[in-house]
Amino acid sequence: MLELVGTQEETGAMPVDFSEFVAARYGSLLGMAYLLTHDHALAEDLVQTALAKCWRSWGAIRADDPSAYVRRVLLNTYRAWWRTKKGKREFPTEVLPSVLVGSDSVDSDYDNVDSKAVLVDALARLPRRMRTVVVLRYLGDLTEAETAATVGCAVGTIKSQTSRALAKLRQDPTLNDFRHPPLAS
Repeated sequence: MLELVGTQEETGAMPVDFSEFVAARYGSLLGMAYLLTHDHALAEDLVQTALAKCWRSWGAIRADDPSAYVRRVLLNTYRAWWRTKKGKREFPTEVLPSVLVGSDSVDSDYDNVDSKAVLVDALARLPRRMRTVVVLRYLGDLTEAETAATVGCAVGTIKSQTSRALAKLRQDPTLNDFRHPPLAS
């Protein structure tokens, strides 16, 4: 459980472990953000915005695993962007990066780029709430209770949303190539 004890300025604590946390979890957060937004640049912006919000209060967060807090901030930021469409804005820069930051860690989770693209497209066709639940449960590897706490709803809602989302994915014809044949008895 997270315990807030004051702001960074009040406690005088520096985010010593923040860099280590970002180094260890950036790829996972980026993958989750990409599956929510379906856009690499927007996913990077979402992760960076969420991490910036977390950094401001990092010294005040006490937990064995701050991942739940950061995931919640990421999800709340995504929701706010979706509501206000702020996440759809583009911000021009003089120089474009030559390499997608964190792309190695995202791609290493999948064997085949084509199958990844098909899966991401199928997830994008799910309603936003179902997509959020599937991403948290299966990419984020959260339990039903952790997903419910992150989303802010009952565990039963998570179960029903997961069930409906998986049913929609099972009916998606683009995923037929990825279905396992029935086991012989």
